[in-house]
Amino acid sequence: MSFPHYIAKRYLFSKTSNNAINIITIIASFGVIIGSLALFIILSGFSGLRTFSYNLLDVSDPDIKITTSIGKSFLISEELQQTLNANTSINVISKVIEERVFLEYNEKTEIAFVKGVEENYTKISNIETSLNAGTWLHKDYSNTAVIGRGISNKLSLGISNYGVPLKIMIPKPGKGFINPRRPFYEIDTQIVGIYSGTEEFEGTFVYTSIAKARELLRFKENQVTAIELKLENSQTSDEVAFVLGDTLGADYKVQTKEQLNEVFYKVINTENFVSYLIFTLIVIIALFNVIGAIIMMIIDKKANLKTLFNLGATIKEIKRIFIIQGFLLTFLGMCIGLLLGVALVFLQKKFEIFMIVPNLAYPVEFRITNLLIVFFTITILGFIAAKIASSRISEEFID
Repeated sequence: MSFPHYIAKRYLFSKTSNNAINIITIIASFGVIIGSLALFIILSGFSGLRTFSYNLLDVSDPDIKITTSIGKSFLISEELQQTLNANTSINVISKVIEERVFLEYNEKTEIAFVKGVEENYTKISNIETSLNAGTWLHKDYSNTAVIGRGISNKLSLGISNYGVPLKIMIPKPGKGFINPRRPFYEIDTQIVGIYSGTEEFEGTFVYTSIAKARELLRFKENQVTAIELKLENSQTSDEVAFVLGDTLGADYKVQTKEQLNEVFYKVINTENFVSYLIFTLIVIIALFNVIGAIIMMIIDKKANLKTLFNLGATIKEIKRIFIIQGFLLTFLGMCIGLLLGVALVFLQKKFEIFMIVPNLAYPVEFRITNLLIVFFTITILGFIAAKIASSRISEEFID
């Protein structure tokens, strides 16, 4: 153990004759503990919130969505089908027909999107896991539909509405005369399920079979508005989307889940970063106590420092004593704060102490990256604080 390290440990763990300095040191340590604890809890909370939000997106969006750059719909060519089949990164391919429609039920109306899907759509998204009433579409019943909780509330519409069907209508396309008595194409559906999710998602889609949507929109057999893909590994979505976009050309738009929800992702990441900056500022303010405690210690030990200087210790070595002392003070406080933070995160995950609503606990997630972020943030700031405090020491000050 080096000479400065040995003296620094003695100064840190031994009480001084001045009780005020002892109190200031305890306050400084407490500030570092609380700052480290708060920073780790906030980062863990945002990690949990991000994962929770991304899980909601797994219900509403595929890994990759292919749409046309020209118009609203396109015909699936043999070349396009072969390109998708040849890509080994793609696990499931599902055709989709999606269009804005009018809904009518018991003289109540609402605007939403009809989404006609194939039988394998449940392999594309986790939509089945979001059902809070009823069941998903069944292949044996072509006139069934699944709606969001938001649409259900607005139309006062539940499952098994066998008395009055839900009408899904779309204005007839084209120019010229349209019979005012029958201006819409329409289909009747029975509601078999209600799904939940984000507020926007719940109020957006009415799911039907792709055959029913094709009948409503008068589409051809191979005409769709989108193709949705499930990948073998969702982490490779950016690379797969780039390859498909390059292969298919400018006529098609290939978007990943992140691109489909670009604003949402930006908001989540920005909130996380801003929260990190705010709590780092709180930690910096807490470290002013460390600077004050070290300066008070330097003044209190002035006579001892003069003795060390006369015995041959250099100014650099004496400065290093208090740099190490401040660093150790910060490091120990950080370790205690992190231990408390990790314990609280695991307690929240296991016992759900803090609740958002009665049936939903606040999501938290333990991540090594958050631990490392707090570790390096506090360590670097603690070293800077100790460096600032020790800069007071000079040959003139000791003399």
